[in-house]
Amino acid sequence: MDKIGKNWTYGLPLLKILLFMYIVTGGLLLLLTVLLSKMQLSEGAVSIGIVAIYVISGFLGGLLAGKRMKSRKFLWGMVMGACYFLVLAIGSVVFHKGLDMEMTRFATTLVLCIASGMVGGMVG
Repeated sequence: MDKIGKNWTYGLPLLKILLFMYIVTGGLLLLLTVLLSKMQLSEGAVSIGIVAIYVISGFLGGLLAGKRMKSRKFLWGMVMGACYFLVLAIGSVVFHKGLDMEMTRFATTLVLCIASGMVGGMVG
């Protein structure tokens, strides 16, 4: 198999998993929106919900990557969490024309995404 074909052996399934992670994120954000409108959630509850969405999506992505790759599962889970965070960060920069959060929150989100992906990978 040529070099490009071998790279797609890993790349395409990981892109599919990343897409799945964002589908899960979208569904959970929709659910959070419904809860916000029906229950008048506080800003703190919404923030906790968003963090939970990051963790759930990262965990599921890591789980699927671990099952797919079968070796170094924790590492593939970390990669998926990092890719998930990277897309979030790029989206934030593009839509807000810069980073729309303080650096501690940025770093915390990065750690949460990578750690949840790693745990999901270990379970997978």
